[in-house]
Amino acid sequence: IDIYYFNSGRAITASGVFFDEPIGFSVWNAPRGLSQATSTAGGHDFLRKGGRRVPSSEKRLEELLERANELPTCPGVYIMKDKHGKVIYVGKSRKLKNRVSQYFQNSRKNYKTERMVRAAEDFEYIVCSTEIEALTLENTLIKQYTPKYNIRLKDAKSYPYIKVTNEAYPRIVYTRTRLNDKAKYYGPFTGTSTVFSVINILQKTLGIPSCKRQFPRDIGKGRPCVYYQIGQCVGVCTGKVEKADYDELIRCACDILKGNTAEARHTLEEKMMAYADEERFEAAARCRDTLRALERLSEKQHMVASPDAEQDIFGFYSDDACSCVSVMYVREGAVTDKRDFVFGADQIVDGEALSAFLVEHYKMRDCIPKNIIISFELDEADILALSEYFSSIAGRKINIRRPERGDLHKLCETVSENAAEKARRYKEEGKKDDTALVRLASLLELEVLPERIEAYDISNVGADNKSAGMVVMKNGKMSRSDYRSFNIKTVEGIDDYSCMREAIERRITHLLSDESGSFSEYPDLLLIDGGRTHVSVVREVLAKSGVEIPVFGMVKDDYHKTRALCTEIDEINIAKEKSVYMLIYKIQEEVHRYTVSKTMGAKRKTLKHSSLEKIEGIGPTKAAKLLSHFGTLTAIKSAEVEEIEKVKGVSRRDAEAVYDCFHSEKK
Repeated sequence: IDIYYFNSGRAITASGVFFDEPIGFSVWNAPRGLSQATSTAGGHDFLRKGGRRVPSSEKRLEELLERANELPTCPGVYIMKDKHGKVIYVGKSRKLKNRVSQYFQNSRKNYKTERMVRAAEDFEYIVCSTEIEALTLENTLIKQYTPKYNIRLKDAKSYPYIKVTNEAYPRIVYTRTRLNDKAKYYGPFTGTSTVFSVINILQKTLGIPSCKRQFPRDIGKGRPCVYYQIGQCVGVCTGKVEKADYDELIRCACDILKGNTAEARHTLEEKMMAYADEERFEAAARCRDTLRALERLSEKQHMVASPDAEQDIFGFYSDDACSCVSVMYVREGAVTDKRDFVFGADQIVDGEALSAFLVEHYKMRDCIPKNIIISFELDEADILALSEYFSSIAGRKINIRRPERGDLHKLCETVSENAAEKARRYKEEGKKDDTALVRLASLLELEVLPERIEAYDISNVGADNKSAGMVVMKNGKMSRSDYRSFNIKTVEGIDDYSCMREAIERRITHLLSDESGSFSEYPDLLLIDGGRTHVSVVREVLAKSGVEIPVFGMVKDDYHKTRALCTEIDEINIAKEKSVYMLIYKIQEEVHRYTVSKTMGAKRKTLKHSSLEKIEGIGPTKAAKLLSHFGTLTAIKSAEVEEIEKVKGVSRRDAEAVYDCFHSEKK
């Protein structure tokens, strides 16, 4: 069998058959001159050409092992680098010598570790005084270098939070940005729907205003809204709510957001009894209604532990294809949230990586629970170091446990089953994506599997706002962090072909640079939103630069929908290939959406400036004064120099410039 596509450690035939562990296969008739493949047998690389195979030298591993044996047996952090000096893995150990030397010994390793070791050409290390110091430094270096083989969490800045503002009358709002503004932030949450649901429940339950009025500035101004009339707002705007009562509602909301509904209920019960004794029956009734709402809110949650339980439970699943960590957040014995973290085949997920994962996870969350329950194995020393580290951050004792029996053990098994199910779905989706890519490679007769596909489109609003958009698909999934846009600078008028030429020329400039980050990654396939002429223009640019990349146009039908792929000469029908059609349709729609959004964004920026500002001597301030004085641009055009000069701040010279601008054609 001729196996000629290689992706994520799996061999894939032209017909889409997958081999998860291609042990010792041979490539004798590789198409289009493919001469190198990788065998996982024994961890060696082989060069196959004309039926011969030559094992790579083990001298490098021997040299690295000798260096590793000279390391000190103390806590520290080690940094693996590839042949280009790029950091590919960062780890920590309480005994540097023992840990690092294990990588370069002939003992059997898992597939992911083996790949990392084969790529490593050098390593550095940093000695630390304690394991906690090593743990913190490892996390810092992972964020600094983002190594290929380390597991990474999504940046916390993109997660949604609930914010309790720092104002005289605090508001509860949704945000994705954490500022140093003395406000209280709760989260991050798994999605915006969860955030808005929680905010809505708090506002309706406690009667906290949801309007945009600013208090105390707007107290007594205007009629109360409909939410006050139906009893879902206490009506601060009426002036009948005292500041102390409103502060009590906000404190209650904060307790609920922390997961402490028992404290909130206890406070409300005390307030209700106090109001009743003072014969403030309306206030007592509000407390009663709030208590009932809190009870209903608690009933919605499924009880999984004792009512006072506060713990996070981590389940874990791993195989050669991927790894998954599932987290279940339990507050007052009820599940309040759940998250899944999936890591690909090229990321090492061992005890060290999981320790770093826990550190990064709680850096992204404000609240560290009293108990952290884990289903995976960690060294006792690592557990102790993590416990001390989290305790120092939280200011109280944090316990980390791995139960081996009992109810908590069963709960860990349940969460681990969730992780296994998430990993299964992830692999199923990956297989679908890989199948589409294999069929696409077969249809287009590509030499390699198109792991990185770049698509381009041109958009313009008139002759002034022209831009080209580039979207990227990596391993069958859109990679938004790699999207780029080009503001067209050299093309006069509307000329799609010249715009595309400029965009590709600038792209190739970055491609040939080693300092452009992901922008310097070599694409396996270029897709152009256009026909044969567009393809011809792009191929001409590539030929001049000496770059060989397959280029195809994405042809649309009369209804502006994907129809086929084309070269300079003919078209390739993809209508009968459902998986390929859906893949191309997805890419074409995304590049069009992205490009248009960038063009309209640029247009909106120009619309923010008055045409008066194009006149010499007239800036934003003078333009605003002129518009305020005359009311409309038409009135300014009709005004004489003497009338324009009467505007405060506008000189005679400015008035003449404005007048000349609108009357030059008449002259």
